Amino acid sequence: MTKKICTNFGKCVLADNHEDFSHEKTVMRFCPLCDKSLSEIKVSSPKKVNSILSDVILAVVLIFLFEIAVGKDWIKTPEGTNAAELRETQNEILRLAGSDIVGDRLGPALAEAFFKTQGATNLQIVSGSTPQEKTVRGLLPGDTVPSAIEIAAYDSASAFSDLANETCDIGMASRRIKPDEVAKLATLGNMTSAGSEHILGLDGIAVIVNASNRIAELRKDEIKRIFTGDITDWSQVGSAPGTISLYVRDNHSGDFDAFKTLVLAGKPISSSARQFEDSNALSEAVSSDPNAIGFVSMPYIHTAKSVAISDRGTNALKPTLLTVATEDYPLSRRLYLYTPATARNKFIHMFVEFALSKQGQEVVAATGFASQNLVPVSQSVLISAPDDYKQLTQGAERLPVDFRFPDGESAQDNKAQADLDRIASLIADQASAGERVLLFGFGDNSGTPDESQTQSLNRAKTVESQLVQRGIKPAAVRGFGSEYPVASNDTSDGREMNRRVEIWIKKQ
Repeated sequence: MTKKICTNFGKCVLADNHEDFSHEKTVMRFCPLCDKSLSEIKVSSPKKVNSILSDVILAVVLIFLFEIAVGKDWIKTPEGTNAAELRETQNEILRLAGSDIVGDRLGPALAEAFFKTQGATNLQIVSGSTPQEKTVRGLLPGDTVPSAIEIAAYDSASAFSDLANETCDIGMASRRIKPDEVAKLATLGNMTSAGSEHILGLDGIAVIVNASNRIAELRKDEIKRIFTGDITDWSQVGSAPGTISLYVRDNHSGDFDAFKTLVLAGKPISSSARQFEDSNALSEAVSSDPNAIGFVSMPYIHTAKSVAISDRGTNALKPTLLTVATEDYPLSRRLYLYTPATARNKFIHMFVEFALSKQGQEVVAATGFASQNLVPVSQSVLISAPDDYKQLTQGAERLPVDFRFPDGESAQDNKAQADLDRIASLIADQASAGERVLLFGFGDNSGTPDESQTQSLNRAKTVESQLVQRGIKPAAVRGFGSEYPVASNDTSDGREMNRRVEIWIKKQ
């Protein structure tokens, strides 16, 4: 008899709880919480009462010593205890519902870390009636009954339907709320306002192939033609001959919704595509099939190979923490938390505030997503970049954040305002860093080159004025017009991506 468990002891609740994944419907190779490889261990069949007793005593002693060694206070779900029974002995303080991408691993990890900041003990994660449901429990100081955070991770649409039905407190989404959903939730306030729409982190939809595939990059239009069935053999895109096998997420997932929006542009996926409800299973299938191609959220690439993606007239980019954080990667997306304008209980605000804090963003990064904590990154500038830009960026590092202007003018979204405060906080921690800040504006190709250059400079000055209000005077502010695009100017989405302001800091 064998068990399949996570052995990331001391760092993963499921490992500490000795959860057995050998009976799951889908074959699992990675822990759904910490993403470490699962290990198979042999369990001897009971033969003698004395042997059983010895094993039990030894196990208790080892677990006790382990708990002392690592200082953990996790407790295992009692055998035979179900979710309904646990609900009768807990105080439900928060209900999160929505995206499986947000709620599968990141949601429980945030809930766990939040409980720790509140001084909770006896922490545990309890599986629900379905694999998509989990409960994180902890005993808060002064309480005699555990408090619980319920997490239902199905899809982004359920975030808004559950908010409308008042069956959740915080909605999790891997896409922005749609206009019809905003209208349905009008009684809860303006869901696109800064008080209700919170950017939790960033993710990239990675297009993955088998590690043996010699293909290194693809254009967006080629990816579209592959997944819609117009391209069916790898030789058509410069790889070794072979019939392409398509692997996709199910059409209820946030991954599917994002891929449909960012790549397919309204065209249906080929009927030959094999659908997966689980990202780990999809990634494993691609890793086992030399002719496979699929798409997954960035943390689920595993042993598959991600390809660099280019748009017309741009350089190919791979999904990295920098390219996703700056949203330059063509298939970048934001992860959201949505809350009513008037919080139903104090824990809603407390949880969101923690999730957006530096400590909460560290949890976002630990689960494989791009956090919003600002750490300067060295970046090579391509030879095709403007000469002045190449000169100014020598000896400088780029901040993993760009400011974009959706309407082509000076408007900034909710994320921009929070990012300005993060930059101010970063500069405050670095002596004289404000004197080393560089702002570079870029635009699309609409209008004349002179008009584009003027508009790009005006956008950079808009960001400058916001920083000046926060006590930061940049050392250089430049506009480069439509030079150095990161997306195709043939589409409105591409032009919006090109209307950006980059932030660099010269090294001391």
